Amino acid sequence: QVQLVESGGGLVQAGGSLRLSCAASGRTFSNYGMGWFRQVPGKEREFVAAISGSGGRSYYRDSVKGRFTISRDNAKNTVYLQMNSLKPEDTAAYYCAADDMALFPGTRREMYEYWGQGTQVTVSS
Repeated sequence: QVQLVESGGGLVQAGGSLRLSCAASGRTFSNYGMGWFRQVPGKEREFVAAISGSGGRSYYRDSVKGRFTISRDNAKNTVYLQMNSLKPEDTAAYYCAADDMALFPGTRREMYEYWGQGTQVTVSS
């Protein structure tokens, strides 16, 4: 089992920044690829970013490229999502997730085995 706990969400004005954190426990953290997803009520949970177990590979959905950065600190068992130039359309509950495919974590939610409880991000215009 892997336990994941997100933090860092909140209310921010458009153009502002937030950094989300996700602390993991329970298994060897570097054995897991990590992803961030987001969801608004009534819509499907969508992929935002993913990073490989070593941190050497990362990828993003097109709408956040150049604004969001995913990173991880395996010594601290934590993955981060730095979000800059936030837009109202980034408003959502953000979830971190762990995929046992450490080298190539997925971009679909069904590929992830473990999930956090989510943290709300609200961007005002």
